[in-house]
Amino acid sequence: MEADWSETARITLPAPDLNAGPTSVTAFAFDTQQELLWTGNDHGRVTSFYGAELQRYTSYRGHLSREKRVPSANAPVKQFLFCDRGVLSVSPESVHLASRRGLTLWHITQPDMHSLCCMSFTGKGTDEIIVTGCQAQRYRIDVEKGIVTETISPTTPVSFTLMRRANNAICAAAQDGSIFLLDPTTLAVRHSWKAYNGAVNDMDARGDYLLTCGWAPRHYQGLALEQLVRVYDLKNNKPAPPISFPQGAAQIRMHPKLSSTCIVISQNGAIYSIDVQNPDVPTMRFANTYDAQLKGLELMPSGKGFAMIDSHCQIVLWGSPTKSQFVEFGKPVEFADSIPPARQLDWSPETPLNLIGMPHYRDLLLSAWSNSFVHELGAPPAGLDASLNAALQKANTGNMMVEVGPNPRKSRRNQVIKTRAVHKSHGKLGAPKFLSEKPREDSAFVDPPRRMSEDIAKALGDLTVGSSALPPTFYQPVEIQYSKFGIEDFDFGYYNSTNMSGLETHILHSYANALLQLYRFTPVARNLALQHAAKDCMYDSCLLCELGFLIDMLEKAKGKSCQATNFLKALSKHPSAPALGILEEHNAVASYPNMIQALNRFLLNAMDENNRLITGSTDQVQQAFGTVGRHFSRCGHCSFEATKPQIWHCHDLIYPSKPPKNSPRPQRQFFSQILKSSIERYEQQRGWCNSCHGYKPIMSRRVVHTVPAVLMLNTVAQTAEAKQLWATPDFLPKEIGIIVNDGQLYCYEGQDLNMHLHRGRHNITVYELVGYVADITLADSKSSHLVSTIDAAVSDPDLGKTGNWHLFNDFLVRPVPADDALNFNPQWKTPSVITYQKKALSHIIDTTWPDHFDISPLYRSIAQPNHISPDSFRPLDPRALVPDTATHLAIDAEFVRLLREEIDISAEGHRTITRPHRSGLARVSVLRGDEPDAGVPFMDDYIAISDPIDDYLTSYSGLRPGDLTLGVSKFTLVNLKQVYKKLWILLNLGVIFVGHGLKSDFRIINLHVPEQQVIDTQELFSLGSRARRKLSLRFLAWLLLGIDIQSSPPADTDPSAAVGHDSIEDALTALKLWRKYQEFMDAGVLEAILDEVWVKGKACDFRVPAERSIGRGVESGPGTPRRRPSVGERLGVAMPGKGCAAGSPLKV
Repeated sequence: MEADWSETARITLPAPDLNAGPTSVTAFAFDTQQELLWTGNDHGRVTSFYGAELQRYTSYRGHLSREKRVPSANAPVKQFLFCDRGVLSVSPESVHLASRRGLTLWHITQPDMHSLCCMSFTGKGTDEIIVTGCQAQRYRIDVEKGIVTETISPTTPVSFTLMRRANNAICAAAQDGSIFLLDPTTLAVRHSWKAYNGAVNDMDARGDYLLTCGWAPRHYQGLALEQLVRVYDLKNNKPAPPISFPQGAAQIRMHPKLSSTCIVISQNGAIYSIDVQNPDVPTMRFANTYDAQLKGLELMPSGKGFAMIDSHCQIVLWGSPTKSQFVEFGKPVEFADSIPPARQLDWSPETPLNLIGMPHYRDLLLSAWSNSFVHELGAPPAGLDASLNAALQKANTGNMMVEVGPNPRKSRRNQVIKTRAVHKSHGKLGAPKFLSEKPREDSAFVDPPRRMSEDIAKALGDLTVGSSALPPTFYQPVEIQYSKFGIEDFDFGYYNSTNMSGLETHILHSYANALLQLYRFTPVARNLALQHAAKDCMYDSCLLCELGFLIDMLEKAKGKSCQATNFLKALSKHPSAPALGILEEHNAVASYPNMIQALNRFLLNAMDENNRLITGSTDQVQQAFGTVGRHFSRCGHCSFEATKPQIWHCHDLIYPSKPPKNSPRPQRQFFSQILKSSIERYEQQRGWCNSCHGYKPIMSRRVVHTVPAVLMLNTVAQTAEAKQLWATPDFLPKEIGIIVNDGQLYCYEGQDLNMHLHRGRHNITVYELVGYVADITLADSKSSHLVSTIDAAVSDPDLGKTGNWHLFNDFLVRPVPADDALNFNPQWKTPSVITYQKKALSHIIDTTWPDHFDISPLYRSIAQPNHISPDSFRPLDPRALVPDTATHLAIDAEFVRLLREEIDISAEGHRTITRPHRSGLARVSVLRGDEPDAGVPFMDDYIAISDPIDDYLTSYSGLRPGDLTLGVSKFTLVNLKQVYKKLWILLNLGVIFVGHGLKSDFRIINLHVPEQQVIDTQELFSLGSRARRKLSLRFLAWLLLGIDIQSSPPADTDPSAAVGHDSIEDALTALKLWRKYQEFMDAGVLEAILDEVWVKGKACDFRVPAERSIGRGVESGPGTPRRRPSVGERLGVAMPGKGCAAGSPLKV
C-alpha cells in the first residue's frame, strides 16, 4: 500500500429497477482479464463497472429463486469466478455463466440445489469447478459444456461457506468455524482443524499461506471479531504466528504480487498492510465510512488498489489517483458499436418527395376514413335513481316476490328523457383556458375579479347527495393541462376561489393529497408537525418534518395551489414503504381506499418514531394519537390468558356481520356502537398457545385505559351490507362522547350524549368530527378517486366559527353544505379515513412555534473548494444579528432534469404534453444583500441526487456528470433536507429574497414565499402593457449594467471550467439590478428606461449581440483606460444631475 493511496471513487449500487431503492452488495470481484469490477445483489442481478471511474458496463439478471410468493430479493449472488469464456456466478439455487457482455452461455439449477454458497476451480484449471454450500451435495461442473459431471454426497456432510484455491489445495471454511484442506483433484479431506468458536468471517489463500479472520468469544460480550489474523503455513502444514489487529479483523486479502503481504480491514475503517513474515511494522490507513460498516474487501489483480463495500450499499475504490489500473496487460473491453449519424438532407421546396423514406401500408389508415362511417347507435338507457333502492319494499304478488316503491320520475309518461345529455353532464369539468391564452388586461399588475365558469355553475345542481348513481361534477377527478409554457401556464384559480390551498396531482403518489389535507386541518396534528419542524432535526427521511413543511406552505399560500413534492419523495425513499403497499409503482393491484388506510397507519407510526429520535420520548405523539391499553388473549382449550401493554394509533372499523336468512328484522346500527366494538375488538381465531404448545382457538380483546386527543379511524367498507350502512341518513355523527371507567369503554352520540353531558356524573370526553377521506367510485365502477371533506372551522382560531365544510378534490377546493358533507351514497361515495378530535382542543392553533426556532442549521454552511478567499464565501456568524424582516438576501438556484416530458402526437399532428418534465434541485446560493457585506455568499450548497439524472443541463446549470454523485463529485454535497431546512428557516424569519424568476425557482424547490418577501427583478423590469415577454437576466445585465454573464469561458481555458449559469453570479447580478431599479425609481425615470428597453430589445430580439460594443466608450485622455458608458448613454436617457431636469427622458 503506497503512500498516495486514498479513496478515488465511491458509488451506490444501482437499484434493481427504476422504482426500487438501493440494494446491498452480496458479492463482488475484480475481473482477472479486463478492466472490470463485477458486483451482485440479493435480487440475483449482476452488474459490472468499467475503469477507475466505475462507469456502468453490463447488467443482467443471472439468478432467480424457484420459490413462489416470496420477495424479489430472494436470490443473492454469493461468489464470482472468471474464465476465458466469461463470468461464473453462484446463488443458493443455481450456477450461471455469462459472457462479459451479459449474454447467457449456460445456467444450471437442480431441485436439490437450495443452499449453495461457494465454488472453486479444481485441479483441471478453469475447465472445471466444484460448487458446494450449506447442504449435503457437492457438484462438479464442466465449464466448457455447462453440465454437472458428478454429484458428490459425502458420508459426513460438511456445510462450507467459503472456498479459496491455493497452489496445491482447496481451502474451505465450514459453518461451525472449522477449516478444511481438500485435494483439488479427488476433493478428499487432507487436513482439518477447529479455527474459531464462532464462524469464519473471511479467508484468503495464496502461495504458501492461508489467512483467516473470524468470530471468537469475549469476556461478558458474547461473540466478537477476533483481534488476530490467524496464519497457516500450507507448505509445512502447520500454524504460523498470528498477526495482531486491535480493531478486530473483519476482511482480509493476500497481495497478488507480493506473496507474503496482506491487507486487513476492520468494520469501522481501519486498514493495515502487513508483511506476514515481519508483522511488527504495518502500514496503516483509515477510510471514512460515514457511519457505515465495511462488509467486503477485494484487491485489484494488478495490486495497485482495492475495493470495499459497506452497509450503505456503496462501493468504495482505493488506490493511487494516477496509477489506478485493475489488470496489467489486460484484454481490451468491448463496447457497443457506435450509431452512424443520420444522413443530412438538404431540404428545400424543390426537394423531390421520393427522397424521403415513407412507410408503406396495405390498408387504409383509420385517420383517413370518411366521416360517413361514424353513426349514432342510440341513446343509453335511463338509470335508476340511487335513492330508489333505499325506498323499495318487498311485496308478494302471489306468483313471485317483487320490490315496489314510489316512482321518482317527475316528467310525463310519454315524455322521453335525453339520457345522452344526462350522461354527458356527469363528465369531468371542462379545462379552463391557459393563462397565456386569456386577453391581455390594460394593467399587468391588476388581477380582475374571476367569474365562476359556466361548467362549474351548471354543476351546482348536481351536488345533492343521492340524486344520482353517478358522482357530481365536483367529485370527478381533475386533470392538469400543459401548454408550451409548462405547468405555470395552467389556471389553478379556476378551480379554487377560497383562501384554502389545494394540492396538485402531477406527482407520483398524489393519491395521498386527501389524507395530507386532513392532517393539515386537525389542530393537534398541525401543531405537532410544526413544533417538530422547528427543532434541529437533520434526519433525511423524517416524515414529521416534511409534514410540518407542507402544512406551513399550505397556510402561507392562502388559496394558491401547492404541491407535496418533497413529502411524497421522502415517502417513496423510506425503506419500509415498498413492503407496506403504499407506493403506486409497487402496488398496481390494490385499491386506493386500502392504500390510504395503510398509509394512515404508516404515517402515524412514522410520526411516533421521528418524534422519539429528537425528543427521546413517545409521550407527545402518544397523547395525540395513541389509545393506551392492554391486549388480552385467552386459550379456548386450557383457558391460559396472556396480556401485554399496547398502544394503538388508529382503529379499523369492524362492521356487523350479515344476519342469517329468515332472522327477525335487525335493529338500526348506530355509529357509536360500531366504534365501541371496533376499539374493544373481541375476536376469536386460531393462534399459538404457550401453555398447550400448539395452535388452539384464541379469544382476544382489548382493554382501554386512556383515549387520545385525536381518533383516527379506518372505515373502508368491503361488503355491500357495510356500504349500505352509510346510506342511512345522519349515520356519521358530528360529535361522539367516550367514557373510560374501570377498564370499560362506552360510546354515545345524539340524545344519549346530551343526556350524559347534562347529568355530569361521569368524566366524558367529547370528540368533534374534523373530516374524512372519501372514496369516489367513478362512472365505470372499476376505478376510484379520493377526496377529503373537512370542517375548516375546527382549525380556525375564531371560536365563533362552526360548520365551515369544504371539499378538497386535489386542487379543486370549494365549500359544501353540511347536509352533503355528513351524508353518503353507497353507489359512489363511502368514507375511508375519519378523524375526530377532542372538542376542547378545537380552535387551538399554535402561532408561537416560530418563536422557538432552532436556527443552528443556518450556521452549518460549508465552503466549496472553489471558495478560496473570505470575500468569495463567508458563513453566517452565530454572534452576529439574526436575519429578520429588514434583511435582504440574494438567491438563485440551479436545476437538473430528472425526467423528460411525455408528448402525445395525434393523427392530425397536434402535440399534447401528457406529463411535464421533472426537475431536481441541484445547487442553491444565497448572498447577503445589505451593506457592509453585500454580495458575499454565506450559503452555496450542492445537493446529492440519488435519482437517475436525464440531463445535467450544463449550458444552463454549469453542472457536469458526476457533480451531484457522492464519492465522485469535486464539491461537498449535502442532502435536500438540509438545504430546504435552511431556506425554510430564512422564510419564517421574514427575510426578503431578491432574485430573477424566483416564482419558478421556488416552485421547483417546493417552497411558497409570500409576495411581500420577494423582490423579483423579472417583475420589476416587466414591460407591462408593451409586451408579455419576460426579460432574461443576461439581457438586463448587458443592457442596464454593462456586464456579460452566463457566457462560456475562452477556448484556451480549462475545458472542465464551469459553463452556463453560475448561481452566485446570477444572484449577485439580480442584486445589482434591484439597486439599479431603486436608482431609476428615485430619479423618476423608470418608465422612460422601460420604453428604451423595449425599443432596443426589439432591435436585437431581446438577445445579447455576439459582438458587443459595451465597454468601448470614448477615451477620456491619452493613455487612460476606456470609460464604460453610463446607463443613460447606453439607452439614450438623461439621468438627473446630468444636465437636464430630473425625470425628463431626453434623447441623445
